[in-house]
Amino acid sequence: MLGKGFENITVLDISEKALEKAKNRLGEKAEKINWIVSNITEFEPNTTFDIWHDRATFHFLTTTEQVEKYMETARKSVTGFMTIGTFSENGSTKCSGLEIKQYTEKTLTDEFKNSFDKIRCVTEDHITPFNTTQFFLFCSFKKQEN
Repeated sequence: MLGKGFENITVLDISEKALEKAKNRLGEKAEKINWIVSNITEFEPNTTFDIWHDRATFHFLTTTEQVEKYMETARKSVTGFMTIGTFSENGSTKCSGLEIKQYTEKTLTDEFKNSFDKIRCVTEDHITPFNTTQFFLFCSFKKQEN
């Protein structure tokens, strides 16, 4: 994104170690990014976001309370677009030893329908470095006008 001219980028991850790896990979460019270590269900943003990209967090939210907290945060802080990547109904029921929730285009769209309009959904069969296949669903949404 930096290479494409985007500015004011925030990266959030629950793992400080993962963020450190990303910072090291970017070198000096990492200074242009706002890095946040937090569980998404505890994240309290003090800003808004034009674009929110979630690759493989939403499917870890397996309780109604977790999903509601995520949606509350998204409704308050996303002003433009969201892209969500989750395991599809053909995907795994666990990831990194943790239970996950699978989604179809309809079930994911239903989660966002009261605040966001679906733009498009696509599926992707991702081959991992361990030569296994992960089945993902990616959906893009636009924040509804009030």
